[in-house]
Amino acid sequence: MRVLYGASPDDIKTYDTDRLRQAFLIEDLFREGQVNFVYTHVDRLILGGAVPVTSPLGFGSGEDIGTPCLLSAREMGIANLGGAGSVTVDGETFDLGNRDVLYVGRGAQALEVRSADPEQPARFYMNSVPAGADHPHRLITRAESKLLELGEENRSNKRKLRMYIHPQVAPSCLLLMGITDLAEGSVWNTMPPHLHERRMEAYCYFGMGAEDRVIHLMGRPDQTRNLIVANGDAVLSPAWSIHMGAGTGPYAFVWGMTGENQEYNDVTPVAVADLK
Repeated sequence: MRVLYGASPDDIKTYDTDRLRQAFLIEDLFREGQVNFVYTHVDRLILGGAVPVTSPLGFGSGEDIGTPCLLSAREMGIANLGGAGSVTVDGETFDLGNRDVLYVGRGAQALEVRSADPEQPARFYMNSVPAGADHPHRLITRAESKLLELGEENRSNKRKLRMYIHPQVAPSCLLLMGITDLAEGSVWNTMPPHLHERRMEAYCYFGMGAEDRVIHLMGRPDQTRNLIVANGDAVLSPAWSIHMGAGTGPYAFVWGMTGENQEYNDVTPVAVADLK
């Protein structure tokens, strides 16, 4: 399990491109036939990727984090960004289609993921955060998610945001998770940029062409920095950082949040004219 330690807003003033990417950009999560995890000290979020092909992949040991099982004191969201697949949690199997999300509650011991068709493997993306309450495992299909239509076509930021792990859809302790798709012809996400000092966030960008990139803007409003992001890359967004981005082609992203509350609108907007 790779470990990232985070940084303060004062630190990144001196970062070059390589150092910024090392601290906030997570590449190569999705490798065929492997499960990969990254542990970040930014609110102790764990990000994971798993691509089972011909054989199922199992995980659940807590050895790397000092607990009996990975989810002994954690909850997890698992989004399927690929072909049809399934997740088995302590013997109970859930079938996930593309853009379905499974909530796994605290205390789960053994997990196994598999693809329905090795020629079109599932791509499982995971967020796990510390949890102080028990909630039952639950599959949330795309049809069961709560849809919000946001943005304006003439400002190139029209998008559909779907809430999956959210108090209004599927309860959890502290984890929030959803998927945002941009409308055809739109490029900007998360507009206007904003801060939420009581929560951090992570993004996994997907659905992109091999030649395309998203320019992800981060940092304090008066000290912005950028990351160039490829398909399947994830980005950490600390509570002190804005987040917004624009793509060179179609893309979508999974967003996951944790922190002091689950109030999705507990944000401080930042005017674009005030960015530097």
